[in-house]
Amino acid sequence: MILPMKARAQWIDNNTQERVKALLPQLMKDTNIDMWVLISREYNEDPVLKTLLPATWLSARRTTVLLFARNKHGQVDALAIAPYNVGDVFQRAWNKSEQPDQWKALAEVIEKYKPNSIALNTSEHWAHADGLVVTDKDQLVAHLPKGYQKKLVSAEPLAVAWLEQRTKNEIFQYGQIVKIAHAIIEEGFSSKVIKVGETTTDDLTWWYRERVRELKLTTWFHPSVSIQRAGVEVFDHEASFTNANGENVIQPGDLLHLDFGITYLRLNTDTQQHAYVLKKGELQAPDYLQNALAKGNLLQDILTEQFVVGRTGNMILKRAREFAIAQKLKPTIYTHPIGFHGHGAGTTIGMWDAQQGVVGDGDYPLHLNTAYSIELNNAVYLPQWNKEIRIMLEEDAIFTREGVQYLNGRQTQLFLVESASK
Repeated sequence: MILPMKARAQWIDNNTQERVKALLPQLMKDTNIDMWVLISREYNEDPVLKTLLPATWLSARRTTVLLFARNKHGQVDALAIAPYNVGDVFQRAWNKSEQPDQWKALAEVIEKYKPNSIALNTSEHWAHADGLVVTDKDQLVAHLPKGYQKKLVSAEPLAVAWLEQRTKNEIFQYGQIVKIAHAIIEEGFSSKVIKVGETTTDDLTWWYRERVRELKLTTWFHPSVSIQRAGVEVFDHEASFTNANGENVIQPGDLLHLDFGITYLRLNTDTQQHAYVLKKGELQAPDYLQNALAKGNLLQDILTEQFVVGRTGNMILKRAREFAIAQKLKPTIYTHPIGFHGHGAGTTIGMWDAQQGVVGDGDYPLHLNTAYSIELNNAVYLPQWNKEIRIMLEEDAIFTREGVQYLNGRQTQLFLVESASK
């Protein structure tokens, strides 16, 4: 069930409140940060700050300052030094009639708490955690109480932890969101939508965009649909992500690939699946294509078996590739965190053009209760087509003490598209 807009807003605000109360105190303690200051001006929002705004705020307003401070009871006070009330999560901490200068009001709050560390969103490796712009930082530094400049630290570990950690409530809801995305994919990969011999990959791509909007949802990237088929043409893996073959007419015998994601309740999905277009007289996909998909599933299993708390993305990548190659697979692994952002903050496990490891976010260790798009491909030579194809898979999963669990299962059988003449 897709919630009405008002109910969505209530869920988002309740979830934000739960995260601030139940999750943030432990994160600040773990990262040894006493105070976290987030600053944004309207239409130039810090990526982390956007995850904290009330659901009815579509942007920051004027200059919005959100501040989290650990108090003597071990809890976290959530304050807003802003010209307007910022929902129910934040206590308003600026009386403009008493102190007209917003930056001086912020300095007064800092002096009240006397933090040993003040964390700001600056980061070399994660754009998500690097949202403090130069002008706002300069204003903050200029107005800090004496001696506090030396207490400024990067909020990178806290910001990344905030973005990557999923609560029990979010994990449950995430499963429902992925279920919706899977249902949309299945609907598009059907004769209801595809008219074999007429529908192009570009037509199908735009059908997905339209369908998402009909359901009052949004996408965080433009879908892509590509075709692999028997013939002399060599499949271009990179072009499949950019709709380079957008005008291909879908024909019997085609292997279709879709890359698709939705945004709902501030959480994102990212899925790649395949469909086969039946030829006249066929009732199922050829065994050689189904076997190729099974090898892609094997690569998924090899990868997720390497998920161990504390192991870095680069370590996981190296071990998974070694095991896969030993199984005579031809793997390319490019798995990424997912959550508030489609390509999220956290442990990156390879990139399609960096199979030897990724500097920075690939060196980041794996944590529990984090979500990932298990994204990869396996190349398979088909004698029947006299060419190599790629099975490109992507499924959203959660990593907990029980290991890696797909949020709504994964594709193990090709979707079948019937021709009208069948």
